[in-house]
Amino acid sequence: MDPHSAAAFSQAPSARTGPLAWCQSRLFSSPLNSLLTVLAVWALLMVLPALAEWLFIAPDFSATTPAQCQASGGACQASGGACWAFIAAKHRLILFGIYPYDEQWRPLLATGILIAVIACSGIRRFWRIELLWFWIAALACVAVLMWGGIFGLEYVDNSLWGGLPLTLILATFGIAFAFPLGILLALGRRSHMPVIKALCVVYIELIRGVPLISLLFMSSVMLPLFLPEGMSIDKLLRAQIAIIMFAAAYIAETVRGGLQAIPKGQYEGADSLGLSYWQQTRKVILPQALAVVMAPLASIFISLFKDTSLVVVIGIFDLTQAAKAAVADAQWHGFSVEAYLFIACIYFVFCYAISRYSLRLERQLQQGRER
Repeated sequence: MDPHSAAAFSQAPSARTGPLAWCQSRLFSSPLNSLLTVLAVWALLMVLPALAEWLFIAPDFSATTPAQCQASGGACQASGGACWAFIAAKHRLILFGIYPYDEQWRPLLATGILIAVIACSGIRRFWRIELLWFWIAALACVAVLMWGGIFGLEYVDNSLWGGLPLTLILATFGIAFAFPLGILLALGRRSHMPVIKALCVVYIELIRGVPLISLLFMSSVMLPLFLPEGMSIDKLLRAQIAIIMFAAAYIAETVRGGLQAIPKGQYEGADSLGLSYWQQTRKVILPQALAVVMAPLASIFISLFKDTSLVVVIGIFDLTQAAKAAVADAQWHGFSVEAYLFIACIYFVFCYAISRYSLRLERQLQQGRER
């Protein structure tokens, strides 16, 4: 064989790097991709300038009355910019609902405590038994702040709660109680005891077969009909129970998929060590199963946080209902886009934080499995 030919044959192809190579491989790799890229750029050029003008260039930040916003070209006029003065005037109603105005520092502090305890729970070095007591103390502080009635705080009935604190409370308690319940349901569905397995299967399939909004209606309208005379359950508590039941069914099916993905050898290895069922589940099987389904679980948590907005249908004053009440003000009529964009940004911040944290945790767990 010709030595020059052999050298050319064994030489590795040169790697093309740089922005042009990236564009060619990602955006113009085929005629179809090239067409889609051109159409996407054209759509962005058509939409982004007008959107940027409405959001940042032509909006009104200095108006103090609805008439000034209307005169300067508010959201109701296609040629004008956004009226962010509406958010400045109504932000306390949107964030805290109809909670007493002079006491709104309490839900603000409660929101800060909830966010702080959730953030601490996301740091792996805090994953110790002390974290449970930290959660109990934090939730007790949130309850004292929201209800009051002690330590000189004015009592506020939970029918006056609303806005962002109520949304966070529904989502936090929903995730905290639905997660262990979902794990128990997943283990029960894989149980060898027929009665337990049948009950778990019926519960999971029944709950997953109906939308959350129907469960909220049933908890609000039908549940009081089955209670003894003179007994009643708070509307907020009934909505919280419905959210927990709904999320637990979906978590159960996700965790069951993770349990089925664990090789049989892991079970046999745990049996050979003489571990009991609960010991091998807690120390060997369940940690691996949860690591496998980390991404689907994060999706369920994000959906649960957003689905708390459905409590508006039973009259609970969550973040969405508070924005709706702000828009209903006759003086500020016509600025619904600003209100819903404001709460959309709030939902996005929390959902994006959950998504990024789940990705980071998934990478950490993947590194541990690769070692």
